[in-house]
Amino acid sequence: MAEWIGIGRRARRCYGFDEIALAPGTKTVNPEEVDTSFELDAKLFRVPIIAAAMDGVVDVRFAVTMSKLGGLAVLNLEGIQTRYEKPSEVLEKIAKASTEEATRLVQALYKEPIKEKLISKRIEQIKKEKAIAIVSCTPANAQNFGKLAVAAGVDFFVVQSTVTTVRHISKAYKSLDIKKFCQDIKVPVLIGNCVTYGVTLELLSTGVAAVLVGIGPGASCTTRGVLGIGVPQVTSTIDAAAARDYYFKHTGKYIPIICDGGMRTGGDICKAFASGADAVMIGSSFARAKEAPGLGFHWGMATSNVNLPRGTRIKVGTIGSLEEILFGPAKVDDGSENLMGALATSMGSLGVATIKEMHDVEIIIAPSIQTEGKIFQAVQHVGMGK
Repeated sequence: MAEWIGIGRRARRCYGFDEIALAPGTKTVNPEEVDTSFELDAKLFRVPIIAAAMDGVVDVRFAVTMSKLGGLAVLNLEGIQTRYEKPSEVLEKIAKASTEEATRLVQALYKEPIKEKLISKRIEQIKKEKAIAIVSCTPANAQNFGKLAVAAGVDFFVVQSTVTTVRHISKAYKSLDIKKFCQDIKVPVLIGNCVTYGVTLELLSTGVAAVLVGIGPGASCTTRGVLGIGVPQVTSTIDAAAARDYYFKHTGKYIPIICDGGMRTGGDICKAFASGADAVMIGSSFARAKEAPGLGFHWGMATSNVNLPRGTRIKVGTIGSLEEILFGPAKVDDGSENLMGALATSMGSLGVATIKEMHDVEIIIAPSIQTEGKIFQAVQHVGMGK
């Protein structure tokens, strides 16, 4: 429902995680008996929370650990891991840089050329540990990097850009034919990012294995400030999920929707699933793990842009191991640990047994949900007042 915002111009109201809540139904389920698994190209994953392809989050060790815990961690093929033989030394420089120096340093460090041998090496290192290898790059490098990744044994390939469309117009270069790319490559392809029903529907028809939803909601992303582009995650996920359901109804093919970014707590993750997501992708929460290569810092993929950076380095700290962040026990009071426990408990309280059943729970508009009755938490900066 659109509202007038000026003469001859209407706009519709869109919603983010802080503006809604989930209403319990008429039954509850034992949280230990709910199924939180996520299916991607006929492969079942215990953890439906994917680690984002950001250099402060995922390296080889992190990817291996995440895989063994039952989830996926995406390695960025255009980042530090494929530019430097010894990435840990470079990551330490970024972590030690002052706030004033950080952006310029990242820009300089990312000028180092990507080395194809390191693309193969990183994937082979992950596979050597019998872990699932999933990697990401931009459309411009997809053809070349895709071949290298497949040869190295990659399991899934992600093509990701700030805004992705099937129809990209350019006179300067030949754009990626997404449909042909999906047909030619020998592994499942995930595509992102988008935020609208129409674009999601077009992407679903290209043969992708999943679609990533979200523009600018990430903790370290500044796209919304720099470009003014974005749709709040609840609305964009609901719209994308509607396209997924329409496509399934008319083709019989169910293609997952992955809500990418904007989730800080277990509660946000639960709201993403209620909005229609089949899985979620997060960065900042995982950047706080002991295994994360960013040493307590997190920065966006677009930070390194030479002319127009659309991300910033933020300090997130280190709160525990990856296993603790996923499965607990939680040692903090803000909902950032034991994310899987939060999801299972929420599902049980809502009376649903599977992720797909989460799509049908009641969502209410509740702008006071974060503040109602929380004055002491806010004043003391604890719990929901942080």
